[in-house]
Amino acid sequence: IFLGARGTPTPEIVIWLLRWLAFRIMFGAGMIKIRGDDCWRDLTCLVHHYETQPMPGPLSWFFHQLPVWAHKGGVLFNHFVELVVPFGLFGPRPVRLAAGVITIVFQMVLIFSGNLSWLNCITIVVCLACFDDEFFRSLGLGFDKWLSAVEMAAGLPAPVYWVLALAIGLLSIRPAMNLVSTSQVMNGSFDPLHLVNTYGAFGSVGRERDELLIEGTGDSVITDQTQWLEYAFKGKPGELTRLPPQVTPYHNKLDWQMWFAAMSPYYKNHWIVNMIGKFLQNEPSVMKLIRKNPFPEAPPKFIRARLFRYKFTTWGEKGWWRREERGIYLPPLSVDDPQFRKILTDQGWL
Repeated sequence: IFLGARGTPTPEIVIWLLRWLAFRIMFGAGMIKIRGDDCWRDLTCLVHHYETQPMPGPLSWFFHQLPVWAHKGGVLFNHFVELVVPFGLFGPRPVRLAAGVITIVFQMVLIFSGNLSWLNCITIVVCLACFDDEFFRSLGLGFDKWLSAVEMAAGLPAPVYWVLALAIGLLSIRPAMNLVSTSQVMNGSFDPLHLVNTYGAFGSVGRERDELLIEGTGDSVITDQTQWLEYAFKGKPGELTRLPPQVTPYHNKLDWQMWFAAMSPYYKNHWIVNMIGKFLQNEPSVMKLIRKNPFPEAPPKFIRARLFRYKFTTWGEKGWWRREERGIYLPPLSVDDPQFRKILTDQGWL
């Protein structure tokens, strides 16, 4: 609705509102880092980040192998892009164009270095407000011809846009104060409709990576000879020789949540128990969320979860990962166990 009819420029106030959104996204991310983890201040966060981020991508292993001086340089570049460049979004045309290009290049590096779902892609879209028709024509890629062929909606009366700008301005007061607050909220909203929010990412960076391995068996009785088969997920690390996949801009939410679950006991992640209950029933809607079900014909009798410490291999080692067992995360569970069955029934999970 913010587009004018063909040949009519988008109202300038809307462009400025998009730049304000881009500023909040980038500057909020920069400030939460400076206030958060010490490694952002001593420039060592990237030594760990590529290995411990929620879902590494196919190039994450290679980024991780960079020397420490390159990682520190990357953190400095991160601070420059998130704390200095955002102010250029409001500058004169040459500064604004440079700020837009730098921000988009930065987002592309993030896309290539890991899977952060659609966050980087949507930030790039917002940053397009930094550019004008003349810039796109100068690229010689035919963007101007494509845009001229698009059927655009009729524009709204000018007062509507100014009312919008006033509303956004008033709702921006608290998010703007949050940006400069020593108790900054990383991601949150300050109005009931969630129209103007505050953003941030990776205020802290993990130093170690723990992963949950979900395993099942068809044995009715568990013994030392019981053979356990591993469930394979679509995005998260599992098999040591499997190259981390490129998932972005898609968001494997289950894999993402498994990353969080490995950081705390199962009783703080009740959904894990629900998921295992579904695995024990071969629930079709749930099995579609994973890459490989080792029990396609009939569900297993028991399922357990083990915790492993994962680390990237180095040059010369086989595979992409190596791992070390940390212990049992969840003991073997079966729907034939009356106590477990009662839990599933009481929660409406059976």
